[in-house]
Amino acid sequence: MAENLLESRRETKIIGKHVYGNLYECDRNLINSEQYLRETVLNAIKLANMHLIEVKSWILPGIKGGVSIIALITESHITIHTWAEYNYASVDVYTCGNKSNPVKAFKYIVQRLRPKFYTIHKVRRDGFRINQE
Repeated sequence: MAENLLESRRETKIIGKHVYGNLYECDRNLINSEQYLRETVLNAIKLANMHLIEVKSWILPGIKGGVSIIALITESHITIHTWAEYNYASVDVYTCGNKSNPVKAFKYIVQRLRPKFYTIHKVRRDGFRINQE
């Protein structure tokens, strides 16, 4: 079975590209603005050759409140979640196929939120065929 699995890996196809990260010490006014974050996500979608299905957003009140933006795109999704108390945002960009550029979308979002520093993680989501012998 292990040999079959390794043999199948040679035929690996990339199903998706996943880029996500943490943005620290963001501009509080920017990460608290639902409109600014929606605009940022919509522009990121265009810049990265993605196709919007629907975008939803919520303002979460309270001391540990923030804003959440979720964009459903043909290729998968983009999310931003902010925590005003910590001047922090998490960003998640997942795409399927080869025509979109999730790294470009992620970096655009980082540029717009102006963190003092951030982390970025890139994961290739792939599928492979397992021989059914």
